[in-house]
Amino acid sequence: MIAMFQKLKIWAQQIKSDVITVYFAAKDPRCSWGIRFLAMLVAAYALSPIDLIPDFIPVLGHLDDLLIVPAGLWLVIRLLPPQLLADAREQAARLANKPRNHVTAAVFVFTWLVFAVWLLSLCW
Repeated sequence: MIAMFQKLKIWAQQIKSDVITVYFAAKDPRCSWGIRFLAMLVAAYALSPIDLIPDFIPVLGHLDDLLIVPAGLWLVIRLLPPQLLADAREQAARLANKPRNHVTAAVFVFTWLVFAVWLLSLCW
């Protein structure tokens, strides 16, 4: 049972690394516009707190994250030229080794909260 959780943890870390890799690949000028659009779409969906199916819906809410993100990552990674993929993986690895900035994260969360309050005020 513990081995299964370790494998899932490694898989989740790989997904996170692949999202960052796809993001860097999409920013690269060597990437074709079609792959770039698909890569940005996959990275935005993976990093966005908004899902096609909300997470509070039992089973289906998390199932979309377990299927859509890995499938999109797999497709983009298969379409990328090998050298571009290697360069993007290198950039992602460098980013993973940098220290994290909690202030930036707090500002990001605060901005989303202000946006949510604003939207709720419009609804009332």
